[in-house]
Amino acid sequence: MGVVQIVTATVAFAYTAVAIGLFVRAGLGMLGLIQLGAPDKTRKGDRQARVATMLRESLGHTRMLQWTWVGLAHWAVFFGFFLLAPALAASYFEVLNPEWGLPLVGHWGPWLLFSEILTVLTGVAIVGLFVIRMFRQPRAMRVPPQGTPSDDGQRHSSSRFEGSRQWMAFYIEATIFTIVVSHMAVRVIKVALDEVPEWSSPVSSLFAGGLSGASHDALLNAVTLSAGLDILVSWTFFLMLALIPSMGIGWHRVTAFFNLYFKRNADGAVSLGPAKPMLIDGEPADFETADPETQPFGVATIADFTWKGLLDFSTCTECGRCQSQCPAWNTGKPLSPKKLITDLRDHLYEQAPYLKAAAIAKERGGEADPHEKINIIGNVIDPDVLWSCTTCGACVEQCPVDIEHVDHILDLRRNMVMIESDFPDEAQTMLRNLENKGNPWGENPAHRLKWAEPLDFEVPIAEAGGDFEYLYWVGCAGAYDPKAQKTSRAVATLLHDAGVKFAVLGEAETCTGDSARRIGHEFMYQMLAEQNVETLNEVGAVKIVATCPHCLNTIGNEYEDIGGKYEVVHHTELLNDLVNAGKITPVEEHEGKLTYHDPCYLGRHNRIFTPPRELLGSFAEITEMPRTEERSFCCGAGGARMWLEEPLGKRVNRERADEAVATGAKTVAVGCPFCSTMLRDGVADAGREDVEVIDIAQLLARTQEKRAEKAVAAE
Repeated sequence: MGVVQIVTATVAFAYTAVAIGLFVRAGLGMLGLIQLGAPDKTRKGDRQARVATMLRESLGHTRMLQWTWVGLAHWAVFFGFFLLAPALAASYFEVLNPEWGLPLVGHWGPWLLFSEILTVLTGVAIVGLFVIRMFRQPRAMRVPPQGTPSDDGQRHSSSRFEGSRQWMAFYIEATIFTIVVSHMAVRVIKVALDEVPEWSSPVSSLFAGGLSGASHDALLNAVTLSAGLDILVSWTFFLMLALIPSMGIGWHRVTAFFNLYFKRNADGAVSLGPAKPMLIDGEPADFETADPETQPFGVATIADFTWKGLLDFSTCTECGRCQSQCPAWNTGKPLSPKKLITDLRDHLYEQAPYLKAAAIAKERGGEADPHEKINIIGNVIDPDVLWSCTTCGACVEQCPVDIEHVDHILDLRRNMVMIESDFPDEAQTMLRNLENKGNPWGENPAHRLKWAEPLDFEVPIAEAGGDFEYLYWVGCAGAYDPKAQKTSRAVATLLHDAGVKFAVLGEAETCTGDSARRIGHEFMYQMLAEQNVETLNEVGAVKIVATCPHCLNTIGNEYEDIGGKYEVVHHTELLNDLVNAGKITPVEEHEGKLTYHDPCYLGRHNRIFTPPRELLGSFAEITEMPRTEERSFCCGAGGARMWLEEPLGKRVNRERADEAVATGAKTVAVGCPFCSTMLRDGVADAGREDVEVIDIAQLLARTQEKRAEKAVAAE
């Protein structure tokens, strides 16, 4: 060994030992901190399915590849980061003796070729990601102000990187690029030394000729120094993680695997659809025994979050995919799903010493928490951030590491509403109406069936043992809103004419509780849900058809937890089946251009994308909006926002209406009464009275009316 080798090896091995020690200590500290979170017993079981999900989503990059080129580049870097570990191991041999290599495969041609290709792909991919980041910097993607600003300010760009700690991303990109360069430098030098065949290093061989004038000893020392650089740069990355536990863009390389494993649905389904139940002691809350004086209702402090929530916060990569899809952020509201998570993460690690001290004090039999608890609302997260959320799920759909943003927002809302009674004034009216009248409009429950009075046939009322196949769940909008009543009559008429045996609950029907649950009033939701489940079970409902996706989601996905298991379909699904079966025959093509809006709770939350389009396709040609299906843009009504004012930023419904109008369509087809109301208002606000917003069922019913008119004319 020469002097260069002795010095380089000493520094490399000592630095490695220090970095490993600090990284392990930091990792154990992070694990201990996450374990201090509240229990969540819903994440247990299904180990085989969870492992399969984790491997599929991590190795397969299933979520990342929804953005094809970015996903492919990240995939190359992902494999390069882990599979180039053998090259790092080889560097330890090379700092001791530059002519050594990895045992067994270090001089084996196929391995050398594989590692060369992998190194080059990683280098190209990281440069590609760097270029993408540079072209999408906030300063390069300025946007005009979006309406009235909030105290938290508004977005200043359309860049998903706005609000991200950019230096961390640039540091990691520079680290990976430097590792690639050091690996390639070693390979180029070894080709020049004739230690490896040129066929196994096709790229390195292109540069090896430039070293023809260097001496043998100089090349050997260059190998040692390049290998040493590889070691120092590689372990500096882990040292940085040890020093900055909130560096999610680095830590996600470790924590993402666990976050994917412990996602809500073991089968890999996105954490959407049913709301996560409010947990007490790790179990769904039982309000008959729950005590708000001693048990947390929702989340008020960082310690109230479950361990899965703390793991979520620690895993965020600040990639901004959630932010780029969020309707609130896109319309200038103070909510950014990314910033919500990173603010909670920063608060978590600020409070970490106190949380650990409280845990130690409790173990020793002392006071459970001797430190003052900081309420998150108002101190860490502005209330307007939470009330801006429409629970559309776009953030959850896009997150590549399966962070459950909506669940955390609901937990924070639950504490605000049920414990602090802190919610927008308009919500008070809605909640009072639900409590007293069983519907958010406050209409007389005895008028539940008035929508059916104009029909020329009698709508049957469901009874125990009644002769009906489908229970038609009309919903509050379908029963009371004049526009939605037209949809109810169209659906009933189409089912009647097609010979489908159906019945309705009439006055026995009450609100499903969706708005109560999404605004945070879990207790009221359970009261309404239990009442409905009792009614549905009494009449023997098995199959249910609903026109409102919010009703469909609540009855089909959430009532099962309280004893109500039903097969629930959307009216567009049933009507599409009837068209395919020849029981309904559209006879005329729709005149003019038509576009379709995917309701969030029908599409993203329940994955119903095709039936509405097939049904429309039977009598119309669809012109799609730029944001459709999984990436559909919210109408602004979800998360109980249907009942709240929208004083901040541009109105969400106007943003979506502008997008619909821009297609040139004169008809906007919808499959949700909330979407219908919001888009109709948005189109009117845009001054486009010539554009009609209408439910698909009404469009289909029109074709039947035209057929009847033609039949009469023919006679």
